[in-house]
Amino acid sequence: MKKDYRIKDNKEFQTVFQKGISTANRQFVIYVLERDQTHFRIGLSVSKKIGNAVTRNRIKRLIRQFFLEHKDYVDLNKDYIIIARKPTSAMDYHEVTSSLRHVLKVAKVLKPKSKH
Repeated sequence: MKKDYRIKDNKEFQTVFQKGISTANRQFVIYVLERDQTHFRIGLSVSKKIGNAVTRNRIKRLIRQFFLEHKDYVDLNKDYIIIARKPTSAMDYHEVTSSLRHVLKVAKVLKPKSKH
C-alpha cells in the first residue's frame, strides 16, 4: 500500500470516527467517511486483545491485501477505518476476504465485480 492510501495521523482517525458512518459484522467494524479525493485511504486498528504482534501484523497484511486486490471495486473518494475484532485472529485469507466483502456490501461501498 502506498503512503497516499494510508491514514496514520490520530487527528484523521478521530475525524473518520466522529463524522463517518459505521457498519459492522462479527469480525470487523468499518467506518466510512466521504472525502474529496481521487483515491481511497485506509486506516487499520488491531487491538492487543486480539493477539501478539505477529498475529496483529498478519491480520493487517491480510486486510491490506484485500484492498489491494479489490481497489477497482471500492468507492474511491472515501476514507475507511477497519477495526478487527477477536474472531479475526483465527481466520485465513479467504475468510477475511469474504467477511470484508460482506461488511463493505452492507456499507454500500463495494461495487459488484463484472462477470466476464
